[in-house]
Amino acid sequence: MTGMKDRRHFLFLNIGHFLDHLFTLIFATVVALVLAREWGMEYARLIPYATPGLIAFGVFSLPAGWLADRWSREGMMAIFFIGIGLASVLTSAAQTPVQMALGLFVVGMFAAIYHPVGLAMIARGGDSMGMDIAVNGVWGNMGVGCAALLTGVLIDVAGWRAAFWVPGGFSVLVGVAYLFTFGDRIRMKNAASASLAPTVAGSAGSLSSAERHAMLIRVSAIIFFTTAVSSIIFQGTTFSLPKVFEERLQGIAGSATLVGWMAFMVFAVASMAQIVVGRQLDRHGPRSVFAVVATIQLVFFSLMPGLTDWAAVFVALAFMLGAFGQIPINDYMIGRMAKSELRAMIYGTRYIISFGVWATVVPLIAWVHHNWGFDVLFYILAWSAAAILLAVFLLPKRLPDTSAAPVYQGRVSF
Repeated sequence: MTGMKDRRHFLFLNIGHFLDHLFTLIFATVVALVLAREWGMEYARLIPYATPGLIAFGVFSLPAGWLADRWSREGMMAIFFIGIGLASVLTSAAQTPVQMALGLFVVGMFAAIYHPVGLAMIARGGDSMGMDIAVNGVWGNMGVGCAALLTGVLIDVAGWRAAFWVPGGFSVLVGVAYLFTFGDRIRMKNAASASLAPTVAGSAGSLSSAERHAMLIRVSAIIFFTTAVSSIIFQGTTFSLPKVFEERLQGIAGSATLVGWMAFMVFAVASMAQIVVGRQLDRHGPRSVFAVVATIQLVFFSLMPGLTDWAAVFVALAFMLGAFGQIPINDYMIGRMAKSELRAMIYGTRYIISFGVWATVVPLIAWVHHNWGFDVLFYILAWSAAAILLAVFLLPKRLPDTSAAPVYQGRVSF
């Protein structure tokens, strides 16, 4: 029964990751396809109103992780589902850009809960951790893809406001189901075992204390640096791709629904890269996998400028394979090294960096697009991939493993 309940929990956590990314990108498609025209504002002037929500997405990650470690991770997940759903319903009533920004800020507050809390429960150590993180990452990326698809369909069928309140109502229902299923766990403080997780064979176990400490500092610096730079790539691609396709696929996609479908197909197929990456992380460790992923991004970002129609679609699919494939790698490294009782707070710190960068990328997209168009953006993303590649070569071949034993035992899949 415990194993079955853990599988159900993993399913809820995956749905949460899907919804988290869906809610944070609804506005990107709404503004690209209809809102700029309806409110009489240029795309470049309107998208900065997403910035408060993205700032909240980052800033509130650390307190969310802190509360989860000291109170209840399950309790925080219940707050996430219900809170973000109600916030999205509220945002659907926005009449002005300022009201939209306030609504997105509240959405961002609740969206900040998921990554430090959900990943702390999934990254629990063991030989299948890379695969578990990857499966969860695929759900998140499907949320990215469905944001464009669902929003495009709802715009054509029921208007842009439905793109906010329909998934909002669904999230509230999921939150109620989560409370009904796991309410007994919410009253319990998270248990943290004092023992160590199993060490991966050859994972720097013979290092002295001083050498291990120096390696932890070096790996941590690389994690936070690549987190920041990879966030430029992730936000730069996922936020702008609907608008890129709207501009460049006019020969093959002439409606909001078709643009949404094309973006969804690229995101959906590219998200499968995480499964491959997760399996390779469990087998080979992060250094070689990260190098391959960064190289893919560097090559195909450099090829994208000037392309239209099917050529643009295929190259976009290639660089999104790299952009999505990199997502599990830093989370895997943190899961290997972070102690269980501190894991949610450490993930919170990592996502403060990540989402803080996201907030700066949105006005960067607006500025670059207004002055030069998207070709310059792709050159910026190519240089970002090159910086990641250089940092990856500084990683050790094997990571020091200091993580605590998992809270949930056994593989949590379904």
